Amino acid sequence: MSQKVELRVDKSSERKRLDLFLTEQGLGISRSRIQKLISDKKILINKNPVKSHYKIKSGDRIEIEIPPPKEMKAKPQKIPVDIVYEDEDLLVVDKPAGMVVHPAYGNPDNTLVNALLYHCKELSGVSGYLRPGIVHRLDKGTSGLLVVAKNDFAHEKLSSQLSRRTILKRYYAITWGTMPLDEGRIEASIGRSAVDRKRMKVSGIKGREAITEYKVLERFGLCDLLSIGILTGRTHQIRVHLSFMGHPILGDPDYGGCQRWIKSISNSKDKDFANHLLKLIDRQALHSKKLGFIHPRTEKYVEFEIDLPEDMERVLRELREEKEG
Repeated sequence: MSQKVELRVDKSSERKRLDLFLTEQGLGISRSRIQKLISDKKILINKNPVKSHYKIKSGDRIEIEIPPPKEMKAKPQKIPVDIVYEDEDLLVVDKPAGMVVHPAYGNPDNTLVNALLYHCKELSGVSGYLRPGIVHRLDKGTSGLLVVAKNDFAHEKLSSQLSRRTILKRYYAITWGTMPLDEGRIEASIGRSAVDRKRMKVSGIKGREAITEYKVLERFGLCDLLSIGILTGRTHQIRVHLSFMGHPILGDPDYGGCQRWIKSISNSKDKDFANHLLKLIDRQALHSKKLGFIHPRTEKYVEFEIDLPEDMERVLRELREEKEG
């Protein structure tokens, strides 16, 4: 059944774009979906259809009809997947950068879940039809280790460890600039951006507790290589926290790790080299390198570690050569 919402525009919101105004209203849907609803004439102003860029006026009556989501189920697909470890209860997978973890509306296939369903036929059902087996996630642009549950027993045991914060997750990141300390702890609550629902931000009032610990492994002047641990698992946590610290991850398109950072560099030689580094990697330089947990069946601690992917190694080689030269 469709959800119907009615809003009135007050004077403080006059002249805002309709799609932007609705994104800020906490409707729980993305700006892109709002734009689709507008084009489908599911959003009316004073009973009339309008465009997304319509500038709202005081007194405008906005009627919104949000159709129910279509039922979806993940389907097996023959996609190569790098299995680091597998037994009857779980898999540990090395997810490549660029692969989405599970299907979602607007992104129904070619995900890690689609690949795993083809590989092992059965995954746990705890997380629902679109996220079978998924205990935790990595962003599309982040590479590295994930644990996936094959059955509900394993899923519940692993999820319990996750909620108790006893799963070891260690990431490597290449960040812009020089971190102020050799190691530190970032405690800053994170919430969803009111302007862009796909992004997160540090938010003291409405945010949820988020704790990130880091250690500098190498310094290059223009960049640092960090080892990072997270005590909480908020969406985009590492990326948001490092950006908040003024040291976004190299290549991060959403949190200031591309041209926004390079524009702040005054030295033309450094600026040229920074642009060169960006051409070596087409995503955020963030990798889930180590993963450790209590095995749900044996109750023994297991730990897995993998190498950095080639694109991050390529950036580090260039940084090391520049530092030595």
